[in-house]
Amino acid sequence: MSADPLLLYTLRLADTALINGHRLSEWCGHAPALEEELALANLALDLIGQARALYVYAGELEGEGRDEDALAYLRDVTCYRNLLMVERPNGDFGQTIMRQFLLSAFMHPFWEATTSSRDPTLSAIAAKAVKETAYHLRHCGEWTVRLGDGTQESHRRMEEALEEEWPFTGELFETDEVERSLVASGVAVDPTGLKARFDTTIDRVLTEARLARPMNGWMQTGGRQGRHSEHLGHVLAELQYLQRAYPGATW
Repeated sequence: MSADPLLLYTLRLADTALINGHRLSEWCGHAPALEEELALANLALDLIGQARALYVYAGELEGEGRDEDALAYLRDVTCYRNLLMVERPNGDFGQTIMRQFLLSAFMHPFWEATTSSRDPTLSAIAAKAVKETAYHLRHCGEWTVRLGDGTQESHRRMEEALEEEWPFTGELFETDEVERSLVASGVAVDPTGLKARFDTTIDRVLTEARLARPMNGWMQTGGRQGRHSEHLGHVLAELQYLQRAYPGATW
């Protein structure tokens, strides 16, 4: 894999979107209501669409003839650079909603800022993604309030979901040499500059949901450097099965 910072940055975004979309797609046929079945499927399709656009661009940057399918289906687990948050099992409906709310509270301002990127391709991808993540944030925020301020059981589950997911939010704001070089050139967004908006959104929704924001303790890290939990291997075993079993298969 090339050490080109822009390629690595693009793959991080693509991998996070793909794995996030795949996890949401696992709710197909299992959601608590038909309306939510359709909503989660649409969120998944949005994210997989974002991943496809980013993989196409990554293939162009790499220049080795790999298309979006090769980058998604034919890389091993250690080559993936997604956030750890998105590879974890869905848990119950409340946990999935909480994970998506926390992630969307970051990704919406992230894509909004990326529309001003000096890289025209990233800017164009962001222009579409920001509209999609605005809906993701609104939808999951409303569900967070509904469940948090709902029954005693739903409130308890959302408290547990928040405690489970919060330690994975620190990775959203990490920076390394890959990002810092691109931030300096106006291509990438400095995630630390998005923290205030993230905090404002989180505090507003959690207050409405009667949920207490966890203390910032030790945070999980490593996904963007290729250090993953065992869960990603299981995800890729399912996601990549067809192309691995029948290389180059076409419909």
